Amino acid sequence: MEETATPYELPDTANHSFFFVDARIPCDVEAKLHRHDAWELLYVTQGHGNRAAGDTWQPFSAGDAALIPPCMLHRWEFAPDSADARGNIGYLMVAFSHAFVTRCTDLFPEVRNRLAGAAFPDHALKFGRESARTIGRTLARMNGMDELGRLSEMFRLLPVVFTSADRMFAGKPARTERDVRRMQQICTYVMRHYAHPIPLDEIAAEVGMNRSAFCTYFKRCKGMTFSRFVTQYRLNTACELLEHSRRSVSEICYMAGFNDLPHFVRVFTAEKGMPPTRYRKNMQGKNG
Repeated sequence: MEETATPYELPDTANHSFFFVDARIPCDVEAKLHRHDAWELLYVTQGHGNRAAGDTWQPFSAGDAALIPPCMLHRWEFAPDSADARGNIGYLMVAFSHAFVTRCTDLFPEVRNRLAGAAFPDHALKFGRESARTIGRTLARMNGMDELGRLSEMFRLLPVVFTSADRMFAGKPARTERDVRRMQQICTYVMRHYAHPIPLDEIAAEVGMNRSAFCTYFKRCKGMTFSRFVTQYRLNTACELLEHSRRSVSEICYMAGFNDLPHFVRVFTAEKGMPPTRYRKNMQGKNG
């Protein structure tokens, strides 16, 4: 069943330059598919799940940070079993208008100099580990500050958000809301069945299309084949397991939906530039 985007407005910021929240809430309270006229920068402190941003679904976990551009449909879907002992998930988030950014650059040469040449993306971004850590630390400091202290931290945060070198694509705007809902339906199906083969006829029937029409539609919306999309989702899942679990590479291979270990290692190495064992070692070194 398709999910309809729900109206959503951020709290009134008439007396504030931006909105900040340290959220610790039950995962079923988190906003469903929605959009708002503000940049959203969110750092996950507790929980894991899948993030919808425009036409893209990606897994996330604690320590991840992402930027959602204004007016993009999005959703953070936390897994219930990832809540803390009190049943809560957690995140730190700031939302700010683009007018806030332009006013800062107009009024403060120091900010303008740091943002010189910065491109403001119309697609969602996920940050690499180093930038995510910086964002997390900055937002955590904001939590214990008054309004002026938070504003000064925003001046430091803007260059990280818009000029860091380790930003990665995390979703582009869909052509229509119907495309968003249909892609969400497809992605939800993949998330539930990625550990097993997903025949094209099966997924096409799930969204009421024949095989040929589905292949054409999916390639137009995503710029890749459905098979490629499933492989990327499985690889992203494998990366999360390699980084955050102690399971063996062979276990992760089958958990992520690859039914042959040598094939998994070849595909992983081709995509990530290193075999799974080295990827895990590198991630553990960075997190250590």
